[in-house]
Amino acid sequence: MGAEEKVNILLVDDQPAKLLSYEVILSELGENLLKASSAREALAHLLKTDVAVVLIDVCMPELDGFELAAMIREHPRFQTLSIIFVSAVQVTDLDLLRGYECGAVDYVPVPVAPELLRSKVRVFAELYRKTRQLETLNAELERRVEERTAELAQTNAKLEQRVERRTRERETALAQLHQVQKVESLGQLTGGVAHDFNNVLMAILANLELVGKYTADNPKISRFVDGAIKSAERGANLTKRMLAFARRQELKPEIVDVSKLVGGMVEVLRHSLGPAIEINTQFDPDLPRTRVDPNQLELALLNLALNARDAMPLGGKLIISAHRERIVSDGLYGLALGDYLCIAERDTGSGMDKATLSRAAEPFFTTKGVSAGTGLGLSMVDGLVAQSGGAMQIKSKLGSGTTVKLWLPVWQGDDTENAVAAPSACSQDRRPCRVLLVDDDQMVAAGTAAMLEDLGHSVIQAESAAVALKALAMERDIDVVITDHAMPGMHGTELADRIRQDWPDLPVALVTGYADLLDSPDRGLPRLSKPFRQQELASLISGLVDDQRRRTKRLSQEARIAAQSAQSLGCSTKAPLAET
Repeated sequence: MGAEEKVNILLVDDQPAKLLSYEVILSELGENLLKASSAREALAHLLKTDVAVVLIDVCMPELDGFELAAMIREHPRFQTLSIIFVSAVQVTDLDLLRGYECGAVDYVPVPVAPELLRSKVRVFAELYRKTRQLETLNAELERRVEERTAELAQTNAKLEQRVERRTRERETALAQLHQVQKVESLGQLTGGVAHDFNNVLMAILANLELVGKYTADNPKISRFVDGAIKSAERGANLTKRMLAFARRQELKPEIVDVSKLVGGMVEVLRHSLGPAIEINTQFDPDLPRTRVDPNQLELALLNLALNARDAMPLGGKLIISAHRERIVSDGLYGLALGDYLCIAERDTGSGMDKATLSRAAEPFFTTKGVSAGTGLGLSMVDGLVAQSGGAMQIKSKLGSGTTVKLWLPVWQGDDTENAVAAPSACSQDRRPCRVLLVDDDQMVAAGTAAMLEDLGHSVIQAESAAVALKALAMERDIDVVITDHAMPGMHGTELADRIRQDWPDLPVALVTGYADLLDSPDRGLPRLSKPFRQQELASLISGLVDDQRRRTKRLSQEARIAAQSAQSLGCSTKAPLAET
């Protein structure tokens, strides 16, 4: 039912004059008015027509209003129908009580005040209209869910067909090519799933974090909220691992000294692996540096070490080494020609047979028991090094241990890149800002807006880039723009370009559900990956404001210096003229 669609109002009275008066009073509502002069005629209308409100005279021949209301309420279809009694005679408290017992929602005495009667009927008519609208929206939502379920089933069926087809091609395809094809196909599926899943997690985490802040004085509720937040964070970590093996994660590469990085991990590794496993490190002197995400590299090395621990249940030795290696044969390990840093982890564990070794890096393949592993560890490591321009190789023999080698390109530049990539320190100034939030996902936008408002900022929401540009044209006091990247029509990076063109001094930041910016040119925009916490959002806003202040201060200083230089130059040209 649309917002402007009329509803039916049934008027029941055995006196035509009273029916006419009710019709005149209620005609201003603009609804459909149905008239019945008896209970029998009223029941006929109800069975044939959807009625929102029934106005019944109490005193009528055959069946009085109370008996008619009782009959109406006995029918399962009319359990929620709004019934209003009108009476000039039976207006005692007992009459009113009996009317309400018969299912009436109101009881109006005669003479009737026209405005009062219109107001009462209007309320129940509007309630009926809103109820039908909600039912329509619910049905539409269920239809969309069914369509989405069917699409997912179809996608799953197509994926299963592709997996079966590629399984049949395994005997004739190279193992390395097969692995690349499989990762690519899973990556295509993972990209869309991760984006949607991260959006859902974003909305969940945002609301949970705010609930936690306002229920901190209730330990029982806080415990439940903390448990829910940890579960959501586990989901976010799982998404990151899936993106890692699909080579779609957003990396933050830095210039890394691997010997120092591993040296800082040794104590953690000893605690993680236990006293039964001896850890040794062997690094060449003058070991070159590489450019990689240090946090992800640490996670990869820890995953390899945990796999080694599981292969040595009775204890053993783990050797972590690194050396420079030049690739002189094009295509070796899938690497281009050049210098590489080779990191190796070798254990003295049980090793793997050929069948297990051939599938070791496959996503979701694991030899561990149920709930003991996800089968994503080696896939994540392989995805990380491949995305960083390197490669992974596994050598193993049953009973002789396993060696995993990681090749990463040697960094040929200097250390200035780290200084550029380092995040600027955020000031403690919590000045409220006016933030334009652009996101096509209403759940995510609502959660993000709530976090911003909880931080003291005011928020203007826009569901698309076009709406955002209109808001910027109308509102002159916006301090910061935060936009989602993947949106229909104009993407977030395109919106940022337009803003920089038309409002060059306005700070812009991008948020994204997965690494969907990998294929976009780097525009030097601040980024925030979903799902994020409120503190990360606060740091982003503070950093944008600080950068804007520094830029404004620098421009002001440059303008002042230029003005002083121009003034000095004018004085020097006037001095000779004064002497002549």
